[in-house]
Amino acid sequence: MRDLPVVAWLLAVVVVALIHQWVPEARWLMLHLMLLGAAGHAILVWSRYFADTLLRVPATSRRQQSWRLGLFNVGAATVTAGVGSGSWWAVLVGAIGVGTAVLWHVVVLASGLRGRFGSRFAATIHYYLAAGSLLPLGAGLGVWLARGLTDPLDARVRMAHAGVNVLGWVGLTVLGTLVTLWPTMLRTRLAEGAEKASRTALPVLVAGIALVVAAAWTDTPRAVAAGLGVYLAGVVVLARPMVAAARVKPPTSFPAWSVGAGLAWLAGLLLLMAVQVLVGGEWSDVSDALSGAAPYFAAGFVAQVLLGALSYLVPVVLGGGPSAVRAANRALDSGGALRVALANVGLLWCILPVPSVVRVVASVLVLGALASFVPLLMRAVRLRHRGESTPTTERLRGQNMGLAAVGVALAVIAVAAGGAVDTVTLGGVRSADAGATATGRTVEVDVVAEGMRFSPDRVEVEPGDRLVITLRNESDGDVHDLVLETGADTGRIAPGEETVLDLGVVGRDLDGWCSVVGHRQMGMTFAVEVSGAALGASAAADSASAADHSSGHSSGHSSDNSAETGEPAGHEDHGHDASGAALNGPAEPGPGFTPFDAVLPPVAPGRVHRHTFRITEQQVEVAPGVTQETWTFNGTAPGPVLHGRVGDQFVITLVNDGTMGHSIDFHAGVRAPDRVMRTIPPGESLTYRFTADRAGIWMYHCATMPMTAHIANGLFGAVVIDPPGLRAVDREYVVVQSEQYHGADGAVADLDKLAAERPDKVVFNGYPDQYAHTPLTARTGERVRIWVLDAGPNRASAFHVVGGQFDTVYSEGAWQLGSRRGPSEDGGAQVLPLLPAQGGFVELELDEPGNYPFVNHVMIDAERGAHGLLRVK
Repeated sequence: MRDLPVVAWLLAVVVVALIHQWVPEARWLMLHLMLLGAAGHAILVWSRYFADTLLRVPATSRRQQSWRLGLFNVGAATVTAGVGSGSWWAVLVGAIGVGTAVLWHVVVLASGLRGRFGSRFAATIHYYLAAGSLLPLGAGLGVWLARGLTDPLDARVRMAHAGVNVLGWVGLTVLGTLVTLWPTMLRTRLAEGAEKASRTALPVLVAGIALVVAAAWTDTPRAVAAGLGVYLAGVVVLARPMVAAARVKPPTSFPAWSVGAGLAWLAGLLLLMAVQVLVGGEWSDVSDALSGAAPYFAAGFVAQVLLGALSYLVPVVLGGGPSAVRAANRALDSGGALRVALANVGLLWCILPVPSVVRVVASVLVLGALASFVPLLMRAVRLRHRGESTPTTERLRGQNMGLAAVGVALAVIAVAAGGAVDTVTLGGVRSADAGATATGRTVEVDVVAEGMRFSPDRVEVEPGDRLVITLRNESDGDVHDLVLETGADTGRIAPGEETVLDLGVVGRDLDGWCSVVGHRQMGMTFAVEVSGAALGASAAADSASAADHSSGHSSGHSSDNSAETGEPAGHEDHGHDASGAALNGPAEPGPGFTPFDAVLPPVAPGRVHRHTFRITEQQVEVAPGVTQETWTFNGTAPGPVLHGRVGDQFVITLVNDGTMGHSIDFHAGVRAPDRVMRTIPPGESLTYRFTADRAGIWMYHCATMPMTAHIANGLFGAVVIDPPGLRAVDREYVVVQSEQYHGADGAVADLDKLAAERPDKVVFNGYPDQYAHTPLTARTGERVRIWVLDAGPNRASAFHVVGGQFDTVYSEGAWQLGSRRGPSEDGGAQVLPLLPAQGGFVELELDEPGNYPFVNHVMIDAERGAHGLLRVK
């Protein structure tokens, strides 16, 4: 059965969706598995089937069709593998295979149309010919993108690529087919004017695509909005007879409901993108609009139309007589209204500015609703030999309406439950009334969180007044909350959201703050002042008790621990006093400890390097016996080491899987910070592109304020760009120095220690003395190159190898000793001095076996953990 590859592509989408956190370029992969793989294969199969049926021509050779489908699928698989591996040549080879198969398909369609131009259904074949002719252009643009482009050219080509492939190859085929398939699904006749609408709409749709491509070619971003608007006008022309048909015979089955919903998403997304582009007016706005809409084009439009059409067509092709067809239809229609409702309500929740937990719940609903097609298809195949009666129209319509209502209710309940999930530890709330008698008055105040400030940051009430605070988050990307010393808490809210906090009757002064790490220290404090209130002894005791509670409550918010109480009182209790425990000798790491791999990874093939960085917040052993909440890029601190050459382009997809706002800043590229370095809230993502124009070892880090806290908590890493002509060496290592400021067990870095520059540990590659336990290795006479980066955030480094001398020193883009032609013949160096965010490399050869310590020669920091061994055999 020729649709089995479609099922395989759809299953691949489901698998990648479930394991996306561990899959490179997961978003790109899912889009292309759906749009290129599943939709592309279905187009080749069903457009051929419809052409033969509508034109009443003899079916073409099954062997030729099988060869075309095989060539297309192998090409599509090669494209996806090539992008995943960074191999531009694989993408080129795969694109040639895809383009050849589609052009072959176009030639066959055109030959079948010869002599039948007068057929009333010839217009549908014209849609197929236009769509197939556009696909090779789209494939070529995709190869160009894979080769590597810089902004804004990348955004221009990406928009043209999407316009040609999604609106052309997929869109034209779908719209041309639905002219006849839609009334067939409804079991009614073509609406009056449908054929004329079909002929009228095609040139309009093609003109819209041409305008999008022309806008990219002529560098006029706002013209993209015009192209999308023209295309939307063509969709409206086609939709009018479809709506008329639906009025005569309303949809009562999953295929029709799913296809109708898909077309609604197409129209809505075209309008939304056109408005976003028109308002923004820059290529960055076009890129943002396309990036935001792409998943909804795939899931809302393409997936729903594809599944709806297959649900109707597969039983017909399976055959076996009327009873078998009805049985297969009934299997594929199972729970149809419920599935459509879940998918579309879930997609609506996802596209709205909702909290990340809600988006996760909604996306699971969508995935489950769409993926249910696969087991239902298998069931339909098994039931093809059975004959079952079909429910009456009235009964079926009633069932569908009931299931649709259930689907909407389930989606709302599930998302509401997700929104109610508090991602922080819940704590009890203590009274704020201090025994005051209620006045019956209610004071309502609007508070805005923006720019690391609450505005207003204080409110005055009379003793006994009830206080109701409406908090609105107007920051660019940070989540915020408002926590009162009583334990009352708004919960964290994303940008653009607001929430109401009812404090009840207030009888004493109260302190409040934002509990997100570092935000209180940056000035996000709030005060409730009670005019004329005087605390008695009992009220004072109650306030002290509440303050004690607030410290624990804030800790439950992954907040600033002792910083919330104003004094790092627990330092000695945890054995991390800078004057004592920090100078202990190397302790054994905990069981199961794995050292950070210091070997410099090789440069990946190709000149474009694509990576997905996921920000997580997790419990990690950062030193022997010390567990901290660490913030990581891809699960490690430091994050992954990137390696490239001068002129290489890096495309980084940053995904925030944390509970607060985060960002990223790559020193290796020159970019305006406004967009690519912006803070994104939990659940959001952005794409950061840069070209490495200069050599060196460059720092990357989270740029969200306060940066000291985000770097100290683990969000930093290194990008190594080789100087041109750099000689090969026998061993090449990367050492990133950073500091640790231990807070309470399991909590984040202590911001009081950080502000006072009192680190507990200074470490190489994230863990103290790890290379004293698992040394780096070399052999006598080998040339060893060690790249060193000081990530800070505060301490300088003086990298030294005890017992060795450097004959080559490269620092901050310049050769200090030796050159690319070779090491210095008579000069030497003993240390590579670096300030925070500086980096370079040293080279040396060691002729005598032994253990050579490498240290930060700021000796107090070496004794705090910036120490390791190079074992030479």
